[in-house]
Amino acid sequence: MYAIIQASGHQYRVEPGQVLDIDRIGKEPGESVTFDQVLLVGRDDGSVAAGNPTVPGATVTGFVDSHDRGSKIRVFRHKRRKGMRRTRGHRADLTRVRISDISDSD
Repeated sequence: MYAIIQASGHQYRVEPGQVLDIDRIGKEPGESVTFDQVLLVGRDDGSVAAGNPTVPGATVTGFVDSHDRGSKIRVFRHKRRKGMRRTRGHRADLTRVRISDISDSD
């Protein structure tokens, strides 16, 4: 069974047992997280339930493993022939979530 969820503005395809890195959420490691914006559910028998925009009654639950930071992204800007150079960096704050269960209304 798999599902497509929407979390913090991004869409992810998840399965039970999968580890997922999402944008930082305000939960402590070990706490349970419930995603109720389930856009699609693929069942084991091959049938698919698509939402409009979400599947009613479907939820995905998981547990927070840890809080990490993503890899560094370097942003380099320059203007040619002007001597202007600027380097800045960015690291995203991430939460690692282990998906435990996908429940469907049917």
